[in-house]
Amino acid sequence: MFSIKKCLVASSIALMVSAASLTAPLLATPAEASEIKYVVNDIPVTSYDIQRRAAFLKLQNKKGGSAGEELVAQALRSAEVKRLGINISDDKVSEAYARFATSNKMSLEQLDGVLAQSGVTKSHFKEFIRAQMGWNQAMSARYRSESGGGMTQQDAVRRMLKDGGTKPSATEYMLQQVIFVVPEAERKSSLGKRKREAEAMRARFSGCDTTQQFAKGLLDVTVRDLGRKLAPELPADWADQIKETKAGGATGVRETERGVEFIGVCSSREVSDDRVAQMVFRSEGASDEAAEALGEKYLAELREKARIVER
Repeated sequence: MFSIKKCLVASSIALMVSAASLTAPLLATPAEASEIKYVVNDIPVTSYDIQRRAAFLKLQNKKGGSAGEELVAQALRSAEVKRLGINISDDKVSEAYARFATSNKMSLEQLDGVLAQSGVTKSHFKEFIRAQMGWNQAMSARYRSESGGGMTQQDAVRRMLKDGGTKPSATEYMLQQVIFVVPEAERKSSLGKRKREAEAMRARFSGCDTTQQFAKGLLDVTVRDLGRKLAPELPADWADQIKETKAGGATGVRETERGVEFIGVCSSREVSDDRVAQMVFRSEGASDEAAEALGEKYLAELREKARIVER
């Protein structure tokens, strides 16, 4: 399957090095002083955008890449994502940004600082994430279309039984998310206190029936019923903790873009049905080589049809 994790691996390595030693001055020019350098299907690419992408390439230790060309390609992908009606919400982008910080053993403030000091900026990196997530979905749809991967649940079961197999099983979880909200402006002063409050509530957690009652006496605490999730559908940053948590228990507390939070496991059970079979076939996905070849072919088609004006 196509994943943003793959798209950010190179960035991850370079950012970890840079976080410890970056002392260069800011590279970015004020946005209002920028000029439009390209127009790609009515999407402008400015000199300010190019400066930030050049800083991003430097942070990744990428050599030989053209910041302008990268942004033209990103604009082509973004236009296609929009045409397909794919929408990546701000919450999804923020969650991916927070996962990236966690995977690099950095706080959000540290990651913000590295991006700001290098001239990349938080907003540019988030737009890069949004573009990659949208393109991943577009690529997945294209792959399923070309490989017959859009099979129905019943088709998946028939194929599996024909090959001599049986329906696979998977653990199904009923989940509840508890968020202790910390506004961005209050993170430095309040994060520690909110984390202690979340730890205290987690220690009292004994099932999902009483969570709302506990939350009523606390300030700015949100409880979300996430419903039923099969193991392959679990969010990557929570999956391991959820799988290690017994029904009636809760995961550890984590810092996120929203504040601090944990997930309660209301119940879990093994299920074997048509939906699981369908997910097994979808998870086969494309190999890295096939995905890269498909991406290059797809982008070349978009470029051939595009209106690209260089100024």
